[in-house]
Amino acid sequence: MSRIRVLAHARVRAAVVASAMVALLAPLAACSSSSSPGASSGAPDTKVTPGADDRPVTVTVTPTGERARAGEPVKVTAAGGRLTSVTVTDAEGDRLAGKVAADGRSWVSDRKAVPGAAYAVTAATRTEGGTAKSTKAAFTTAPADKVNKVDWRPGADATGDTTVGIAQPISLVFDHPVRNRAEVEKQLRITTSNGTEGSWGWIRDWSGRDRVDWRPRTYFKPGTKVTLNAELNGTDSGADGGWFVRDYTTTFTIGAQQIVKVDLDRHQLTLVRDGETVRRIPVSGGTPGGDKRSWRGTAVLMAKEGTINMNSETVGLGDAYDKMVDSSMRLTWSGMYAHAAPWNARYFGNTNHSSGCIGMSDANAAWFYGQVRPGDPFEITGKDTKGVVAPGNGFGAWNLSWTEWQRKSALR
Repeated sequence: MSRIRVLAHARVRAAVVASAMVALLAPLAACSSSSSPGASSGAPDTKVTPGADDRPVTVTVTPTGERARAGEPVKVTAAGGRLTSVTVTDAEGDRLAGKVAADGRSWVSDRKAVPGAAYAVTAATRTEGGTAKSTKAAFTTAPADKVNKVDWRPGADATGDTTVGIAQPISLVFDHPVRNRAEVEKQLRITTSNGTEGSWGWIRDWSGRDRVDWRPRTYFKPGTKVTLNAELNGTDSGADGGWFVRDYTTTFTIGAQQIVKVDLDRHQLTLVRDGETVRRIPVSGGTPGGDKRSWRGTAVLMAKEGTINMNSETVGLGDAYDKMVDSSMRLTWSGMYAHAAPWNARYFGNTNHSSGCIGMSDANAAWFYGQVRPGDPFEITGKDTKGVVAPGNGFGAWNLSWTEWQRKSALR
């Protein structure tokens, strides 16, 4: 019986000791959950599992891999923690700007990933338990298989600015078709110094190419500063168009309020500045009754080209003329100019007898050439004309009502 009691007491003591060990080890295990990964618990063979609030953050970056498709923003997401900052740089070290969401779960770049680029991504994170870490990733985008280029007006002069007339639109002509018009239009930003109301409109250029113009609701106010920022790099034109691989910008200022009024029935041109008549000039317009008639409506002075060779064959009028012409001011792509026409002197002020242009004397043409600037509107009236200047024939957007023009935007 005594041996049985001794064994029983021994078992009780062992149980008490075991219970005491468990009680001592329990707080150690609890502390280890908030320590840094790999911290020792004091027991050589014991593995410590981090607490749920200190598990690593899972970071996902898109696009991913090599030769990924361009044209989408870079997106970084975090699961099991928060993003504290994200840096995305290309091979030249330029950063892709973006912002971490308020909940810290995502970051999206402001601009799209561009074709043929390599990007490095660094994401700084913090676990639910407060541990900071940095994750790196990289990806490349496929190069553009076709590039769409832009010809834009007005361009800036050598000083980075230029002064134009009150009717000057902003005009972009594309080398290749633009099917994704809404997406392209979203990248075009116009800012003015006085909040000028305006709208983009998609038209067919005289050359047959796609084109988008921005015009104000009414003529610009003199002194207005206008800036175009076309952030097109990384935008896909759509089928058969290719990618845009650069941005475009231009800045210009609106000059004096000048309107050129051309009355073909009275054979007279009047320059009006700030509401006051500056000079009336006798002119001769296009010969009535055929293809030599002038256009009517509002044309905009596109360029002052000086002395140029004019050849009738280039505008579909056979061999009617081939001569050097002074003080040439282009009004349409189809070949209508205002210019010196001394050979027509006997018709100035009484008869329309040109091949479609607005002719005047050498002296009047030279004076007038010195007064006007690109962007000045020519408001042309007359009974016997070829019709109204089309939007794509030069800058003919002013011949549409404001409502008609707004409907040509891809975003309305």
